[in-house]
Amino acid sequence: MTFVLASASPARLRTLRAAGLEPEVIVSGVDESNVESASAAALCATLARLKAEAVVNRLRQHGRSDAIVLGCDSLLEFDGRILGKPADAQEATARWREMRGRSGVLHTGHCLVRVDDGDIAEAVASTTVWFADVTDQEIATYVDTGEPMQVAGAFTIDGLGGWFVERIDGDAGNVIGVSLPVLRGLLTKLGVGVADLWAAH
Repeated sequence: MTFVLASASPARLRTLRAAGLEPEVIVSGVDESNVESASAAALCATLARLKAEAVVNRLRQHGRSDAIVLGCDSLLEFDGRILGKPADAQEATARWREMRGRSGVLHTGHCLVRVDDGDIAEAVASTTVWFADVTDQEIATYVDTGEPMQVAGAFTIDGLGGWFVERIDGDAGNVIGVSLPVLRGLLTKLGVGVADLWAAH
């Protein structure tokens, strides 16, 4: 069975490869701007499902049924607001000035779909992130690297942003973009063993 990642995220791909998978990457093309929810957890779950289903439909159109598709979406919940990727450097700077010395919750929606029978398993993982009390100069230098504009919440823990995260409460992989324990549980629900995916590569 082919494992398909419905995401352009290089961090998700690195995580899955390090865990023994070699996913085929098919970007969903879902327009996230049209999807709304009052809850960050509900929104990332909806987006993850939409991404997975879009890729499943594309595979079916090409007569491919022997695949399982993973859709993911991450959002930061901070001060009651839902934060995805910042629009520009100015927004990234403003966010970091608010977040420093405080904490937020990073939610990642995971949706797994078997193409052959359409079975779905989904879950949201949530991890609390405590940000360092960084200086204005550190924020400016970090934003200048461009990294914050590429990721939900304007930070990473597996890149340059790792210097500015003091601790987390929960699964680190979830903050990077995919929780392996959650994914294993979803695979099990769909009758797929992790070792089966290792053996396929």
